Amino acid sequence: MKKQSITLGVLGIVAAVIVLTGYRDEKVNGFHSYDEILMYQQIQSTLPEGSNALFTGSGKCAGCHGEDLQGIANITEGGWDVNPTDYWRASIMGNSAKDPFWRAKVTHEVAVNPSHQLELEDKCTSCHAPLGHFNAHYIGQEHYTYAEMLDDSLALDGVSCNACHQQDPDGLGQSFSGELSFVTDTVYGPFGGGKDEEPIVGQPMTAFVGYEPLFGNHIVKSELCAGCHTLITNTVDLDGNSTGDTFVEQATYHEWLNSVYADPFSNEAQECQGCHMPKVNEEVIISANYPWLPTRGPIGLHTMVGANTFMLEMMQNNMEDLGISATEAQFDTTIAKTYEMLQQQSVVLSVSERYAAEDSVDFDVLLTNIAGHKFPSGYPARRAFVEFVAVDEDGNTLFQSGTMGADYEVNGQNETYEPHYDIIRAEEDVQIYEQVLGDVNLNVTTVLERAYVPLKDNRLVPKGFTTSHFAYDTTAVVGAALNDDDFNFQEEEEGSGTDLITYRVGLDGYDGNVTAFVKVWYQATPPKWMEEMFSFSTPEIEYFENLYWEQGADPVLVTEGELTVSAVGVSEEIENSLAVYPNPTADGIVRFRLDGQFVQGQQYFVYASNGKLVASGKINAEVEEIQLPAVSGTYFLSVEVAGELLTRPIIRL
Repeated sequence: MKKQSITLGVLGIVAAVIVLTGYRDEKVNGFHSYDEILMYQQIQSTLPEGSNALFTGSGKCAGCHGEDLQGIANITEGGWDVNPTDYWRASIMGNSAKDPFWRAKVTHEVAVNPSHQLELEDKCTSCHAPLGHFNAHYIGQEHYTYAEMLDDSLALDGVSCNACHQQDPDGLGQSFSGELSFVTDTVYGPFGGGKDEEPIVGQPMTAFVGYEPLFGNHIVKSELCAGCHTLITNTVDLDGNSTGDTFVEQATYHEWLNSVYADPFSNEAQECQGCHMPKVNEEVIISANYPWLPTRGPIGLHTMVGANTFMLEMMQNNMEDLGISATEAQFDTTIAKTYEMLQQQSVVLSVSERYAAEDSVDFDVLLTNIAGHKFPSGYPARRAFVEFVAVDEDGNTLFQSGTMGADYEVNGQNETYEPHYDIIRAEEDVQIYEQVLGDVNLNVTTVLERAYVPLKDNRLVPKGFTTSHFAYDTTAVVGAALNDDDFNFQEEEEGSGTDLITYRVGLDGYDGNVTAFVKVWYQATPPKWMEEMFSFSTPEIEYFENLYWEQGADPVLVTEGELTVSAVGVSEEIENSLAVYPNPTADGIVRFRLDGQFVQGQQYFVYASNGKLVASGKINAEVEEIQLPAVSGTYFLSVEVAGELLTRPIIRL
């Protein structure tokens, strides 16, 4: 649909005539001829310059919005070239249709349900190859296929310039799962809307490219990202029959909605672009060839980085095979900025001592999510896990959890999936933050079309996240994290975006210093997720599998911390001061006796085996009585005695 532009009258007409007839040969003020403008585009010849019925390739845009050979446009005062093309072309977004993992996964889904091929390929290309997909539907095709994409230069342009700048502002943030709407002859940008801003000089772009540039405030709003970054899939059973159900495969946009950052009245309000396209607070001329244009700013860098260094490095190492136009240096920049985001804008870690008691010492590990959505977010293969290693003064390991094996898998994890923990007492228990998909039989699956119900989702939620939010149905916490009193709670207030894990380190008679080393790791493509896909054979799967093992699926260190504490053994007098009976208990009633000299309003705590606190209080007599929950199992009584903590297991029959 056609949008109305600001009319510039005689000035605009003259500008258009100058563009089309050519500037002076002596290049006064850096003006260029029409032939020189074409030369700029040839510099970007590895990007598609053609057009289809709806879109134009990025090569046409790069002619003015790529590198300026005269060093005038998109150059800051300090000489920093901030042109959007060079940042975008080495991004995951710019190469979304060439992503070898995505290609392998599309063919995997089709191999599982071949009769669904048209629908699956059509849906997958809507976000990964939008310039091909939406043009096909615009001209009347019912489906757009993977094979068509491979022969379509604009489709292979990925999430190209016009995939964002041509989006219709009407209805943004209200449709998802690749349901996008575009205008036909207009491109929107963030400039020209303020009352004190210079008006848009639209004639050069209209004359040369055929699009009318207009101000669109939606370009800098999170709603622009919503159409692809919340994806709800239709569920089928193991025979490929539709169940009529849907599954939230990813909901990054809704996670942002359910956070403090989406609240316009919060001093922490932040749009998606604020992090993923950070602003340079300078003004520059934003188009080459037209040095008389007014300067604009601030400038949003088109880095579009997230956390997936694994795929960026794979693309960089296989640029020629994958048909990628970016340079090594451009990938180096994108990868460095991705590491920076992952390690500085994702998770904050703190380690503290809870107490030293009996023959153990407890460490509290507090993780705080500072991203604007869950961490990890996006495609459900992604996970984060905590490595905890405690050593004595000589460096001997006393306890370890979450270490990585040679096969790129976490040591000790369950064969199916690891539950969420509040307290970790055993080395085989590992805190893994992840989403786990279940099929109609409630078995773990990585086939997206078979996803029926989440079996687990304990990914760290963003600050301000609540279970009462209207978007909670698409962002729910699933599994034991729901029963963890300090998951997203601090001082009994919801929305902290934190999780507190307690690690209990047995001392086995050791009474010297104990140092805990804690690391948080991020892994975009764990081998366990790949197993199901690698059991199928397609050219795309085989190609990706070779690259996968050649590169290795090493996790990325997000953050780390350490703490040294003194662990002094508990005296025999204190150790023998606490008695618990009856144990086991049939009716759940338990009494414990504390020697009179220690009864001075001491605290006691009772934990379930999953770490949940089920009872606590102060000791007011030598004998106290407590009622355990009705659920059978092992509980743990902890009592403070003379500054030490004694723990006793209790069996509830």
